[in-house]
Amino acid sequence: MNRLQAEPFPAPSAIVPDTEGLAKISFIGTRAFLIEAPGAFDLPNQRRIWALSLALKARKDVAEIVPGMTNLLVILKETPDTPDALVQALQEEWRQARGVDLAGRDIEIAVTYGGEHAIDLPALCDRSGLSDREVVRIHYEGTYRVFALGSAPGFGYLHGLDPRIHMPRKPVPSLHMARGCVTIGGMQTGVAVLTGPNGWNSIGFAELQMFDPMAATPAIMAPGDTVRFRPERIEL
Repeated sequence: MNRLQAEPFPAPSAIVPDTEGLAKISFIGTRAFLIEAPGAFDLPNQRRIWALSLALKARKDVAEIVPGMTNLLVILKETPDTPDALVQALQEEWRQARGVDLAGRDIEIAVTYGGEHAIDLPALCDRSGLSDREVVRIHYEGTYRVFALGSAPGFGYLHGLDPRIHMPRKPVPSLHMARGCVTIGGMQTGVAVLTGPNGWNSIGFAELQMFDPMAATPAIMAPGDTVRFRPERIEL
């Protein structure tokens, strides 16, 4: 009997349930595991994910780790002989993980709020019941933390958006949203790094190039950074 017959992997949809403070673990193929923090989508859980990523870097069987939004993708060098034992080991790492705060930079981004790029501001006002000026003020008065990079090169997922201006992603994406659009998607905000299809809601525009592949450090943002938006112009 070969190894896969003796230790069958669950189907991709099978997970370790999120109970009693345990992480939820999904099998992604045979060498990758997605670890999701239980509970709230918040900074304490993200700090535990950062701590877990630092701990797992020391494991000799780990090829790569990819921190996400209160989750962590772990890619192994080889298919494990006993996946159940590995899951138990990952759960134990989660139990022991204590939150760490990454030493990030302070980043200020100048924004033109309103104007030709704020194509979704009226819909956000309709949903929130706020005026366009109130939405803009609430957005630029916020302080945001970069939880993770993803979706596109250098795109930072920013936590800290005021619940009053949460806005679901659009069911039909804009086909040609410009690079630099300042956007809201659900409970997050961000800055588009590429021109193209985008389901987030644009409320303004930033000239700062968020990703430059020719630069020594291509991405402006990194996990742990603090971001503030400065209203350079308001065109309402």
